[in-house]
Amino acid sequence: MPDKETTLLQGQRLRARGTAENAVGRFESHARISFHDGWDLPETDRLLRTEVRLETPRSALSYNRSPDLPFDRSINPYRGCEHGCVYCFARPSHAFLNLSAGLDFETKLIARPGISAVLADELRARSYRPAAIAIGTNTDPYQPCEQTHRVMREILQVLSDCNHPVAITTKGTLVERDIDLLAPMAAKGLVRVGISVTTLDADLSRRMEPRAAAPSRRLTTIRRLTDAGIPVRAMVAPVVPGLTDPEIEPILQAVAEAGAIAASFIALRLPREVSGLFQDWLARHVPDRAAKVMARVREMHGGRDYDPAFGKRMRGEGLWADLMAQRFAKATARLGLDARQPALRCDLFRPPERAGDQLTLF
Repeated sequence: MPDKETTLLQGQRLRARGTAENAVGRFESHARISFHDGWDLPETDRLLRTEVRLETPRSALSYNRSPDLPFDRSINPYRGCEHGCVYCFARPSHAFLNLSAGLDFETKLIARPGISAVLADELRARSYRPAAIAIGTNTDPYQPCEQTHRVMREILQVLSDCNHPVAITTKGTLVERDIDLLAPMAAKGLVRVGISVTTLDADLSRRMEPRAAAPSRRLTTIRRLTDAGIPVRAMVAPVVPGLTDPEIEPILQAVAEAGAIAASFIALRLPREVSGLFQDWLARHVPDRAAKVMARVREMHGGRDYDPAFGKRMRGEGLWADLMAQRFAKATARLGLDARQPALRCDLFRPPERAGDQLTLF
């Protein structure tokens, strides 16, 4: 088996990317290695740009049985994410496309236009029973390419038309574009939105999640959604021990002032390739805190970089995990962000109509 390390091609440049690494996917049998060929010719200086490929979706809904998740079905409008968050636990999923969890994950994206028709067919099935659909649990549905491809918009249109409940997670401000659909759904008890706020430090955010909206802009999004009557849950995720955990209380104070009605947190997760990518990022951006961060992470995961066991992977365990949870609980209680949110309604659902279907009497 060849060494799976790879580097940028000669002359390639990066701008606003979460990682500088691009080791080939774990399922690939060949490595790509950049080297100088010995010719005294200037290398072409070229910026690494985002590519978006199109996929014809065969299915829309993905089901899970994880006891850690409050939903059993989800939709992924995109594969990969241009936000480039270095800590993203979804990065290893790109290996199933024979792509890297590194730069490929944030530069070689897959859009799934036409998914609304597939979704409508699945919702029409006689065996289908409605329950809240989660969107944004793997990669962000409101990443920059949504502006062009509008896959999330077409999904929302189907769900709105048939009164299907949906829970959205994002750090993209483009969600504001869809207030015209989300506000009427919220009035019926059909939608809630989770906005991720990792840090209030704009410089740290720019380095750690380079193409996501600045923290202040996300707070504005929370305010605009709540002003439209759309319930927003602030997600302090991930909490990076030794780096962003001192901000738990300030973040909760800021999101409460912005109008969030609830809050949750998830501790940093470093599955598979993410651990190496994140440790490289620490060494380049916060070398003075790298050892402390990884020591805390390992203390929370039984001495390992990550423990995938159900019940532990989201929060960790041990002293630091307990302290983090206690601080979060006390702050949310003080700010009124600990109230249990009502379940989204399923009783209004009506299967999507086909052209030519007989209309219902009521």
